[in-house]
Amino acid sequence: MPAKPGPEMTGPLKFIRPVLQGLLMLAVVSSAVADEKLYIFTENYPPYNASTTGQGFAHNEDDITGICTDMVKTMMERVDYEYVMKMRDWSRAYEWVQGRENHALFCTARTEEREDEFQWVGPLASIKWTLFAAPDSNIQLESLEGARQYKIAGYKGDVMSDYLVSEGFDLVMNVSGEQNPRRLVLGQADLWVTDGLVGPLVAEEEHDITGLKPVLVFRETPMYLAVSNETAPAIVEDLQAALDEARDSGALDSIAQRYEP
Repeated sequence: MPAKPGPEMTGPLKFIRPVLQGLLMLAVVSSAVADEKLYIFTENYPPYNASTTGQGFAHNEDDITGICTDMVKTMMERVDYEYVMKMRDWSRAYEWVQGRENHALFCTARTEEREDEFQWVGPLASIKWTLFAAPDSNIQLESLEGARQYKIAGYKGDVMSDYLVSEGFDLVMNVSGEQNPRRLVLGQADLWVTDGLVGPLVAEEEHDITGLKPVLVFRETPMYLAVSNETAPAIVEDLQAALDEARDSGALDSIAQRYEP
């Protein structure tokens, strides 16, 4: 025997129920998004990202500082997502993030070659692609082509190093760039490709080397938070909106000014 149909809704109730159902579904979706946990990685690349412990790695956000790091933290304060921040070798972190949902990496130079590998949130800061020579070097360059005769120190996974390799330059590389200032003074490399701020800072803090010579700045690239393609676009949109809000409020400019030499 069929169930007896209930009384048909009439009047205002007929229109209120669909609205209530829609609001309930929206609340469930919003709650699910808020419950997402993000895994954010970076590298030791002062002054953009730096370990407060002096180590080249870190397991939580309290041990990581720097221009980009503080910008990302400020962005995350404006969203409801929980997150874990870790510092690892760049090449390993770069490979780890790709293919994993809710994973991201900063500060990542956004280039044409990388465009389809990630979803992008930014910009955060910019890097100046600079060739440094040892303090006592006589090398002078008018263009990048002039560097082809020299051995250049870089590191694996770095966008500047990868670019020079792709263009046929002679590079010596390891998993990080921290030893590259010593390569210059020991004569193991003629030039070192790195960011204009990073080079002198790493040389002095890690090896007490001062007076590196910037012989050529050949490009400038904006850096972003690179989010895996497996992450929901709605999360990326939320992060971008939070970063834009931080920028409009002046918070990002204040962070950059704190690190000015």
